[in-house]
Parts: sequence; structure tokens; C-alpha cells
Amino acid sequence: MAEISFDDFMKVDIRAGRITRAEPYPEARKPAIKLWVDFGGEIGEKKSSAQITTHYSPDALVGKTVMAVVNFPPRQIGKFMSEVLVLGVPDDAGEVVLLTPDKDVPTGGRLF
Repeated sequence: MAEISFDDFMKVDIRAGRITRAEPYPEARKPAIKLWVDFGGEIGEKKSSAQITTHYSPDALVGKTVMAVVNFPPRQIGKFMSEVLVLGVPDDAGEVVLLTPDKDVPTGGRLF
């Protein structure tokens, strides 16, 4: 495992965002869900594609607070432009479980 400095870590802008919309993304190579995530006034709403279909349905995701990297460059995922990287950890089967705060936090709040 490579070590990084605290300054390097601070370059990664990880924020709390609230999912405002979620749709199936059947055109993706691997099953995915298209997400629209609101990060508040400074950043606004951004889109993401996430391979989270095992544990989540689009309807259950709306209103959920998630953590995401907001300062990566946009990435084309099929016909969908993903603007942020929603963060998760694989379970024992390798399926993604989203990272979420365990208490209410402000939309757009930065991870420190």
C-alpha cells in the first residue's frame, strides 16, 4: 500500500449529497443505476452511474444521503456522462454497499 501525505488526501474532495432521482441503466455493460445527486449551492446537482443493483432499487435510493468524490473529471459511461464517483465498499460477495453518514449532515458537507 502506497503512503500519501495529508495534503494529497485533501486534494480529493469528498462530499455528502442527497439522491434526488434514480433510474435503471439497462444499457450499461454491467447492471447499473443512473443517479442524480444534489450537493447543495456551491456544487449543485451532479450525475453518476453506479453498479449497485444487488442491494438497491432506484425507488429506494431517492432521498438517501451518499458520499461521493466531486472533483474527478467527468467520465462517459455508455451514453451517460458520470460527473461524480459515488463511494461504496464491497460486501463479502463483492457487491457494492454505499457509504452513507450515520447521522444527518448538511448537503454538500465535506469529509475531513
